[in-house]
Parts: sequence; C-alpha cells; structure tokens
Amino acid sequence: MTTLKNAVVLVTGANGGLGRAFVAEALLRGAAKVYASARTSREWTDPRVVPLPLDINSPESVAAAAEQAADTTVLINNAGINDSRLPTLSTPLEAVRAVFETNVFAQLGMVQAFAPVLARNDGGGIINVHSALSWLGTGPYSATKAAFWSLSNVLRVELLDQKTHLLGAHLGYTDTPLIADLDVPKEDPRDIVAAIYDGLEAGEHEVLADETSRNVKQALSAPLSALYPQLQG
Repeated sequence: MTTLKNAVVLVTGANGGLGRAFVAEALLRGAAKVYASARTSREWTDPRVVPLPLDINSPESVAAAAEQAADTTVLINNAGINDSRLPTLSTPLEAVRAVFETNVFAQLGMVQAFAPVLARNDGGGIINVHSALSWLGTGPYSATKAAFWSLSNVLRVELLDQKTHLLGAHLGYTDTPLIADLDVPKEDPRDIVAAIYDGLEAGEHEVLADETSRNVKQALSAPLSALYPQLQG
C-alpha cells in the first residue's frame, strides 16, 4: 500500500490544471516534498514544492530529473499532449507520431528512468494518467491513450518484483485550461485527483475517477454500437 503521508512525489505536467491539483492534494495529504516538473518551471509558494525543469521527450532531461529527484517515492505521469479533435485520416503522419512519442514512448521513458529510483526507495508507487478515451476512439489522441493503458498493464506486472505499485487513472472531461473552449460538462480536477489518490492509498490497480470513465468501460462488454452508435445500420 502506498501512502501520501511523508511521501516524496514527482508530478509531470505540474503547471496544468490537473497537475496543480495533484500537487495541492499531495500536500494536503501530508507529502514531505513535491517535485513540480514542467518544461518551464514556475514559482510555488509552499516551501515543500520543488520546481523541476523537465521535458519528458528528452532522454537527457529525464535522466537529469531522475538524478536530481533521487528521493522520489511516488511518480505521477500526468504530462502529455491532449488534442482529441485531430482527425486521423487527414493528420500528417509526422504529427500523429509526435502524439505517440509524448503520450506513449515518453511515458515509458519516465517509468524506465524512475523504476530504479523507486526500487531504492522501498518500491513506492506510480500513477499513470489515462483517459476515458483509452476505450473510445476519437482520433490519434485516444489511440495513444489506449496504447498507454495497455503499456501500464504490462509494466504493472513487471514492477511487482521490485514492489512498486502502478495505478492507472481514467477520467473524462475535467475543468482545466486545456479544454476551456469545449462546451461540455466537466469534472472538478480536485475531485478527480482526490479519487485517484484514494485509489492509490487503497492499493487499487485502476481508478475510474468519474461517471464518464465508468460508463465507457462498462460499455466495452457490449456490441461496438454501444460506444459507436453511428455503426448501427
């Protein structure tokens, strides 16, 4: 079981709306230190927050972060490209590859770099932030989230030997600046993060943090038309 009390947490994409909620809630739950990582560091008022420059697409930057944050006990892979509106057929292949590089391969790079760190710190935990779109195809973004979900299932088993717990977190639309222009119902990021941390501390392997993610996953056992009504004849 992984606890946030006295933990040393590293949050990627910490400047975003969900990332800030991960930082704030970790502090509320008693984290001793939070590395708030982003490509461009910002100032934080709480002395327990350590800004950490990190570009997850750069192996050199990831290696430097793993060295600097060698006391990390909980890694939160939150950073990523979030654009579910790109059409798959007409988006240049290079642009599709870029989304996969960030949302899949860079995530694996983070786990590979920090797995030895966590092993030295009694195992610890990893939170991989997925999406309800892991199970609902809406362009290259959802394809990357599906790949990341599958990758997490593989990594979860491999990490057992070093006693590192991996939690996959799924969520629907959340009220962050990244999707501010979308006119859809949105969850409060504080509620989403609280549900994810509750799952981590309870030893769960997967958290469906809102009704959207729960409904979409449940529909996977139904005919495809349950998720894609346009397929109905």
